[in-house]
Amino acid sequence: MRIAIAQGIAPGTDALDAAAAEAAERGARLLLTPELSLTGYAGGLRGAPPVAGAEEIAARHRVALVIGGPEREGGAVFNTARLIGPDGAVLASYRKTHLYGEQERAAFAPGAEPVVQADLDGLRIGLLICYDVEFPEAVRTHALAGTELLAVPTALMRPYEFVPRVLIPARAYENGLHIAYANRCGPEGEHDFAGLSCLAGPDGEVRARAGAGPELLLADVDPARNAAARAATPYLADRRPDLYRTIARSTRT
Repeated sequence: MRIAIAQGIAPGTDALDAAAAEAAERGARLLLTPELSLTGYAGGLRGAPPVAGAEEIAARHRVALVIGGPEREGGAVFNTARLIGPDGAVLASYRKTHLYGEQERAAFAPGAEPVVQADLDGLRIGLLICYDVEFPEAVRTHALAGTELLAVPTALMRPYEFVPRVLIPARAYENGLHIAYANRCGPEGEHDFAGLSCLAGPDGEVRARAGAGPELLLADVDPARNAAARAATPYLADRRPDLYRTIARSTRT
């Protein structure tokens, strides 16, 4: 499957529509956008309502979307990413489980569902958001649940460029899956986002990498590479779960 990663997309439906049109024209079946793409990161923290119309954009251009925005349920607000199919139907909805820093914890409630997946064109796609992917347990849980492409909308700030440069390829390699990482870029209010969006393959190789500015990145995901990588480096098969019982317990500080 050919996917597109829209780094630095501006909030609102106009920018999303333009990115979806270009992605579809260039043969992509899935367009991945950054964290809180429907409000902007700062707007999401302020509780700005996400703009409507993403489903219509997906259906108009016949391209699936991973988009994000605040989601209110009762008295709680969640940082949510949705996978919308090329017919405009919502296929999956994931609430960020690991909130980063005091600002996010003040603005959002944490999600409670660790694995959210959906199938698109025979490819099993899972969702995480930004800080989530930095926890090895979160990615390993997806790998064990059959995720083939892990889509990660992101708002990673400077000076943490080591995350897309080091951690994302490592997470892909140690779990034998593809990771698509869509970051924001440049200044937004008090934040300065690092860019460096990428697609990391199950062999740890980065198939495509953006720079520091706005960019529409195209890359191909081949699920057959997952099986080949896991055969060559059988981390999943060689695990010893009986030895890891303490992993869920609090560690001594």
